[in-house]
Amino acid sequence: MHLREFFAPDAVRLPLAATTKEEALAEMVGLLHVDQKSTDTLLKMLHRRETLGSTGVGRGVAVPHCRSLVVSRLQLAYGYSPAGLAFDAADGQPVHHVFLIVAPPNEMSNQYLPTLGKIAQLAKEPGVREQLAEVGSAEEFFQLLADKGV
Repeated sequence: MHLREFFAPDAVRLPLAATTKEEALAEMVGLLHVDQKSTDTLLKMLHRRETLGSTGVGRGVAVPHCRSLVVSRLQLAYGYSPAGLAFDAADGQPVHHVFLIVAPPNEMSNQYLPTLGKIAQLAKEPGVREQLAEVGSAEEFFQLLADKGV
């Protein structure tokens, strides 16, 4: 399994226009190209998940995630905020890299948790966050994922 498999070609936003956590979640869901009712449902699910604890994992990375019936397969999106976003991250630092994970409740391939783990592992790898900050296009983003073997 490679992360690239779960991204639509246009599910990368460089840079994010959002200036708040709420705007970032909405912008990231917008990258999934679902209808308005599905967008509303996903945002509700993501906000509910955030009330359990921030998905800002630290080191400038957030991984908002949820399961919902509005998607039929696991989907990913990535956005970069040069200025950083207040995301209530574990380390109190602004978030620059946002990886969104959305999956159906009963996913046959069971890739939800492994995907979350791969993203967390990638974000911890020395130099990766700096490399992500230098990425200028979706193609460069996907090439970086390929170079890292994820």
